[in-house]
Amino acid sequence: MNSIQHQSSPSGTIDDLIIEMESLRRMVEEQAKHGLEAWPGLPPERTASAKNLLRYLAVRHEDIRPLQDSLTQLGLSSLGRIEPHVLATIDAVLRNLYLLNGQAKAVAGLPDVDTAFTEGSKYLKQNTARLFGTHPGNRRGHIIVTMPVEAADDYLMVHQLLLSGMNCMRINCAHDYPEIWSRMIETLRSAEHSTGLSCRILMDLGGPKLRLGPMETNQAVIKIRPVRAKNGKILRPARIWLTSVKTAFSEMPAADVTLTMDKEWLDSLKAGDRIRFRDVRGSKRNWRIREKRADGYWADSKKTSYVANGTVLQVQDRMGNPGPETEITGLAPEDSVCLIRKDDVLIVSAKVEPGKPAFHDSDGELLNPGRVSLAIPEVYRDVRLGEPIFFDDGRIAGIVEKRDAEKLQIRITHTRNPVEKLEGNRGVNLPDTDLNLAALSTKDLQDLEFAARHADMIGLSFTNSPDDVCALHQHLHKLGREDIGAVLKIETKRGFANLPAILMEALKFPACGVMIARGDLAVECGFERMSEVQEEILWVCESAHIPVIWATQVLEGLTKRGHASRAEVTDAAMAQEAEAVMLNKGEHVIEAVEMLDDILQRMQGHHHKKRSMLRKLHLGSGFPLASGNS
Repeated sequence: MNSIQHQSSPSGTIDDLIIEMESLRRMVEEQAKHGLEAWPGLPPERTASAKNLLRYLAVRHEDIRPLQDSLTQLGLSSLGRIEPHVLATIDAVLRNLYLLNGQAKAVAGLPDVDTAFTEGSKYLKQNTARLFGTHPGNRRGHIIVTMPVEAADDYLMVHQLLLSGMNCMRINCAHDYPEIWSRMIETLRSAEHSTGLSCRILMDLGGPKLRLGPMETNQAVIKIRPVRAKNGKILRPARIWLTSVKTAFSEMPAADVTLTMDKEWLDSLKAGDRIRFRDVRGSKRNWRIREKRADGYWADSKKTSYVANGTVLQVQDRMGNPGPETEITGLAPEDSVCLIRKDDVLIVSAKVEPGKPAFHDSDGELLNPGRVSLAIPEVYRDVRLGEPIFFDDGRIAGIVEKRDAEKLQIRITHTRNPVEKLEGNRGVNLPDTDLNLAALSTKDLQDLEFAARHADMIGLSFTNSPDDVCALHQHLHKLGREDIGAVLKIETKRGFANLPAILMEALKFPACGVMIARGDLAVECGFERMSEVQEEILWVCESAHIPVIWATQVLEGLTKRGHASRAEVTDAAMAQEAEAVMLNKGEHVIEAVEMLDDILQRMQGHHHKKRSMLRKLHLGSGFPLASGNS
């Protein structure tokens, strides 16, 4: 392979630049030829995209910044927008260098640059349309929305999402079950029929996500207290709603707590009665019955009390005579949490058993470490001492201090807050561990049978290698759905490192895309690297003419709380570099779709991928560019 001789100074002669560009051209063509030979089985229509990807990787394996500076000084392309058409860009620069150097005959030996330039962008548009469908009107980017469980029956919500700009419904197979998914799809089809709009369906397989097991449960204890002023004076007593009606409608919004009680006991109550008991601390307490309603009673209390299942309540009438007793029942147990501080020890167990919280003394000193379960044998086989481990999207970080076949001892090195609460079923990341897990679990294969019948594309979570892509392709072949699209989710350090090989295998699908799953990926690669990583994914995928989905926490504040931060709006504006943007579920998701639609339409006039679009600026429209004086 020829190496490229870079000029130490940007003021090299045109002859030197021609030699350097010719060397670059030979090198990328040689790399593309060898790379293609090592990757048999690509469909003929994908060969051009595969070659372009290989050429791009060849260029990016060199540091060509001095060459870029030299070309810029001559007013030529600096190769900064080379992604979709690598060879055409190199040939265009060579053509201009030949002309500047008086070598018109050399120009005749170059391919048709104009045609080659348009082909790269054409392939990306075609591949995007194959995956996501027709162009969404006035907007270049497609909008994907993750469905909440309510979408199974809330027709109006799905209808409004379509009208607001949703182009693709995402169903997360890690949640709910096929009956719910079927109703979501039926609701979407009804909304499509009434609006005349079409919407693709992405069914996202759960994949080998590392999650902690549940924590042990504790007795549910309810604290009931009056409202007090800062000086401790009671502003109003605690409001307690007692009812026998076990439905959601029995919850009184004005109540501080609602208790479902025995109907016969409730029927014995009268306004003015007192309810006496000892709370879970052993303190004597009483509530007064204030009002009887058709479906329950209002009681109030001027003192704080703690009640739980088994707390015995006794009626006492106005004369002080004791009446019938009953017990509080039906309070759901609460999952415990593990309180984590920096420098604590945490035990991760391979046993399928509930986790236990840590035990600290009154000064906060750790006496017994917390214990959580992670029942995945491969973790204990593959992890090594000193490797980092993260919990709950990076809120808690540690290193593996000790290990054996049944447990890991973790030393906590970082918590976002002085004390973090680690709950059950939280995510775990092992970014430096070479963890060999099958891309498709038994549950994924079951879900895939449903998805293959109903979806337009399948999301492959935690895509780490080309073998993972190949496994999906083989299973879809068995199901008779080789025509279906694939979305490969890059969410680990290993998946990012193997992205070029993953893309080469992905080109065997008739339609494919890549999702930048920025949640796990940020934890795996480091939050400080996330901007760099997502840019590199965008560039490499564009060189393969494969569309990209910008995902995770897009307009999260607006979606969940009703207002977006300035940083979130800026992030959404940057998302126009991708072919699609994904929103997660939330109470205000319709407003988020409307805002994202507006942002993407505005920004596409300013940027397309890495290129600035010099549309007319309205800024300074009244500024006098020319003097009006004679």
